[in-house]
Amino acid sequence: MSGGLGSSAAASTASSAASNPAERIIVFWVPDWPVIAHLREAEAAGAETQDSPHIALVADRRVVACSGAARAEGVRAGLREAEAQSRLPSLAVHPHDPETDERRFAPVIAELERLIPGVEPLRPGLCAMRARGPARYYGGEESAAAAILALAAKLGLADARVGIADGRFAAEQAARAGSGDPAVTAPREGVRIVPPGAAAAFLSDLPVSRAAEPALAEVLSGLGIRTLGALAALPEDAVRQRFGAAGVAAHRRASASGPRHGSEVRPRRPMRDLAVELPLEPPVENSEQLAFACMALAERFISGLAEDRLVCTGLRVELTDDLGVRHERVWAHPHRFTAADAVNRIRWQVAALPSKHTPAEGGREGTGIALVRLSPAHTDRASAHEPGLWSAEPDARVHHHLSRAQSRLGHTGVGTAELAGGRMLAARQRFVPWNTAHSAQHAARDSAAGPWPGALPGPKPSLVFPEPLPAELRDEHARTVNIDEEDLLTARPARLRVGPTVFDAPVSDWSIPWPVREQWWRGAPERFRLQVQLGDGDAWLLLHERGRWYAEGRYD
Repeated sequence: MSGGLGSSAAASTASSAASNPAERIIVFWVPDWPVIAHLREAEAAGAETQDSPHIALVADRRVVACSGAARAEGVRAGLREAEAQSRLPSLAVHPHDPETDERRFAPVIAELERLIPGVEPLRPGLCAMRARGPARYYGGEESAAAAILALAAKLGLADARVGIADGRFAAEQAARAGSGDPAVTAPREGVRIVPPGAAAAFLSDLPVSRAAEPALAEVLSGLGIRTLGALAALPEDAVRQRFGAAGVAAHRRASASGPRHGSEVRPRRPMRDLAVELPLEPPVENSEQLAFACMALAERFISGLAEDRLVCTGLRVELTDDLGVRHERVWAHPHRFTAADAVNRIRWQVAALPSKHTPAEGGREGTGIALVRLSPAHTDRASAHEPGLWSAEPDARVHHHLSRAQSRLGHTGVGTAELAGGRMLAARQRFVPWNTAHSAQHAARDSAAGPWPGALPGPKPSLVFPEPLPAELRDEHARTVNIDEEDLLTARPARLRVGPTVFDAPVSDWSIPWPVREQWWRGAPERFRLQVQLGDGDAWLLLHERGRWYAEGRYD
């Protein structure tokens, strides 16, 4: 039965390929690119990296990517964070930042474009290009693949893979294939080539989940269509009628048929280097002198962005001293950077540097900044930041005066308050410097929306004490009210004292205590919250910790 199905699939696909042949495509793939990007980002930031090869990146408490060593121990993408750590206790878990993946892969694509023009980025760590031109230039597809891998080795990507086949989908699967897979040749390490016309045979044994969305793949498997060969054997019209556009797309991938019009590869327009830099000789140590020297540099940086109709919302400032030590920081802006904003960020970054750098081997200390480099970390279309018809931006005068005050007082001299995520009310108050925006990673972690188990629901106290005030809660017999083993009050509250004040009005109403249990593995104490209302309408939020009561806030 399987032999007949395979023959039918091959015949059907051969007919489809003859009528609509797919062009030869080269796919360049870097396995575990998010992990590589994370390590390079940590190294550039000067952060200490752990020696453990077992690394996993998580988002929404699930593993997004992991290193090869962690995968060998049973860690897989899609696992819950807790399950991954139970499988491998030594697993080093870090948050995943998609922006880092894209930014760190951009220089790799730029180097590939110098070698082979016409590269289309598919996602961070994966890109495609047409094979015809490189094969003619280098004298064959294998030679072109060898040139690409040689470039990858220079970029420190020793595990990079190249797949070549008819069509982009088949080329991507070839890059992931083993050297012993059918219809695949492996002329050298890291290179997998599917000969022309053999893409259908190569794809036929692969699971249908490779070409279809998870929901569609589950339906197809339930119908007995478990391989791409079985899917390719079906008439396209029948697939369209039953599964719609998603089914047709999966059928065309499985059939290794080319696009209806044009090419599958749509090369990006090479991006112009928007970074600017200024060498300083002699090095400058004073922040005000450096800011004055960088005014023209900042104007040139903003003008270069404007030529491409872009604005900068994330600015990377790199300061290199005369010893070669680089000090890098990314500054965020809630709207867009101007030249004056960029100069202020340079001034603040220099002012935050230690007064003396670490002595070199010869004993000499850094005397100042020898090179300033500005580059965009985040850009956006200029049209998206134009003011609306009724001036939707903040009041220009307020923005102007606060920015001037901040330029004189420093980065943290002017700011606003906002609510952050957390369980304790005092910890949720955060001071944000003016003209500062948080990164997506910190915004997700500090989001006030939660979830924060044990956080205070409903209305919040209008007065929150920076440090909880000592309090006493007693029953009608003047005995202290505590929390029992069932998380309930040991007696009915009758009297409340906060600090030195004993309230004359008795306790009239109270809530059920609810626990706030967090970081118990670090020895954090178990705490309970309780809302009480006095007979005169006064209301308090109490906190019970280690047998004592505290007043966390007061309701007006």
